Amino acid sequence: MTDFLTPLPFEVTQTARELGMHVRTARKRRRMLQGELARKAGLGEKTIRRLEKGDDGVSLGNVLSVLWVLGLLPTAKALANPDTDEHGKTLELARLPVRMRNTSPDNDF
Repeated sequence: MTDFLTPLPFEVTQTARELGMHVRTARKRRRMLQGELARKAGLGEKTIRRLEKGDDGVSLGNVLSVLWVLGLLPTAKALANPDTDEHGKTLELARLPVRMRNTSPDNDF
């Protein structure tokens, strides 16, 4: 039986390409060769080329290693931060139970 892979959404592949271009720009600004970046990140040069071309098959661990070498790891920590997820916060609030006030008499004398 042949398994057919569903292609990734356009936005995902486009973002992978943009990330690759950003990594390439950061590497060049630091005057690093691909081989030097690969060595410092503990990766192969081919992996760096794939990342810079926007290959969406490069593992997250490899991407984070490269960002660490480039000093950009703090920017990755902001990804999917629950504190900045306004849509998620709204959905969470909508699911909270509604608390009703006790309607018993006030015992006024």
